[in-house]
Amino acid sequence: MTARNTVALALGGGGARGYAHIGVLEELDARGYRVTRIAGTSMGAIVGALYSAGNVSEFTDWVLELRHQRDVLRLLDPNISGPSTIKIERILARVNQMIGVERIEDLPIPFTAIATDLWARREVWFQEGPIDPALRATIAIPGVFPPIVLNGRLLVDGGIVNQVPVSVLASARAELTVAVTLDGYRKQAERGEGLPVHTSSDEEPEEEWSGRLRRTVGLLMETEPIRSIAARMAARPRRQRSELSAPSVEELFEELPAGLRTTDVMTQSLEVMQSIVQRYQLASFPTDVLVIVPHDSIGTMDFHRAADQIALGRRLAAEAFDRAGMFGGPAEDGSAGGPVKVSTDQPSPALSPAASPAASPTPAPTSWIPG
Repeated sequence: MTARNTVALALGGGGARGYAHIGVLEELDARGYRVTRIAGTSMGAIVGALYSAGNVSEFTDWVLELRHQRDVLRLLDPNISGPSTIKIERILARVNQMIGVERIEDLPIPFTAIATDLWARREVWFQEGPIDPALRATIAIPGVFPPIVLNGRLLVDGGIVNQVPVSVLASARAELTVAVTLDGYRKQAERGEGLPVHTSSDEEPEEEWSGRLRRTVGLLMETEPIRSIAARMAARPRRQRSELSAPSVEELFEELPAGLRTTDVMTQSLEVMQSIVQRYQLASFPTDVLVIVPHDSIGTMDFHRAADQIALGRRLAAEAFDRAGMFGGPAEDGSAGGPVKVSTDQPSPALSPAASPAASPTPAPTSWIPG
């Protein structure tokens, strides 16, 4: 019999926004709920593994000491010639020390870390084996943090295929399923929203699209490219702004917006894909509670802003739990094409690559685009 206060928890990826997971967990603890299973992607896997090990408080104390961007930069090593821009050895060493458990199956709370196999183009679930390579794989944002090769798989960030891993919890023995998304365009995160738009490529009168643009921009981060577009529109002569016809593409984009970097295009392209995949995942595997953390709460790399993000996560969790009637109380006792459930253990040396299907990857593509 399942206790009424048990929760299966899916923690999504999103870089520094994942500090909000700490606040969500604090609110669950405060209300007397017991987490019986955790699945995490990227930063969600880091926080999930720490919580399962019972050491998330030590991690919280550490990140609260990072008050400035320079504090974070001291923990990172540039990687000029490799397949990523940053090495994260010192951070992972500290996190593994805090976890204090070497193997996933030895964690007190059953835990799954999600990664993506680029060569096989499929999802990978790590539920046993050493924790360190599983965490390295799940946080390996393409182009930012280095991928790893393990047992014939080229592994990167699990958010490419499963940003909020609720699918892992389908068989969990828990009364409630709670998911936390850090991709918080609220309407797009909810089921049935964010459907494809059927439209024409003809230019519309300005009054028809200007309101839509304002609403969309209101959901985006305050980026330099967006400010550049707005400045160009504001600089148009008053007479031209009063005309019914909208400015042409050439008028607004004779040059790309100022400040648009290659990393901006890569990151935003990856986030668009992840958002679409996430909507399908949440529609296929409904949750009892979905905590939605705003995408623009802090930047993906703002790891020096933990305090506000933790507080935000707790406030949003409290609001979501109240809406769901999770008021807490005293604790009670009580496939082809699918993801691959694998161990992070290296294969035995006696097992030749030819004898191991997992060690025979499909040929790597000659070129690939992150995301």
